[in-house]
Amino acid sequence: MLGCYILALPLAAVEPGVKAQFVGGTVSCIAAKANFRLDLTGAETLHLQWGNAALDIAYQKVNTVEYGQHVSRRYVEAVLISPVLLLAKSRRHFVTIGYLDEAGQQQALVFRVEKGDIRSVLAGLEARTGRRIEYQDNEARKAGKG
Repeated sequence: MLGCYILALPLAAVEPGVKAQFVGGTVSCIAAKANFRLDLTGAETLHLQWGNAALDIAYQKVNTVEYGQHVSRRYVEAVLISPVLLLAKSRRHFVTIGYLDEAGQQQALVFRVEKGDIRSVLAGLEARTGRRIEYQDNEARKAGKG
């Protein structure tokens, strides 16, 4: 019977949502480079949780969702490890959300999401907000749609 409790404890500790990193925007309550959990499971609101603080954004208030990538060569790794790494590209996935706050002011959030989570985040945002994803370029469109 003890084995059941051991298995149940890690499952109970799992937090909803995906890990993301705040890059910038107009929201001053989130520090630059702050890591947070992005939870799209709420029926009415998008929930961002970092430490003991949180921000909820009503899906109906979201008016833009944009996706883009930053691609760079791995120069440092190539110098330190192997020149073969010059052939590899490092991609970072960024999402921008524009929305109206409670005061009716336009706000924007830019955050980075890991490669393994980007498709589910984009699909969730499109489904919950009813907004089509705007892609910055064709490479972003290919990566976002798979």
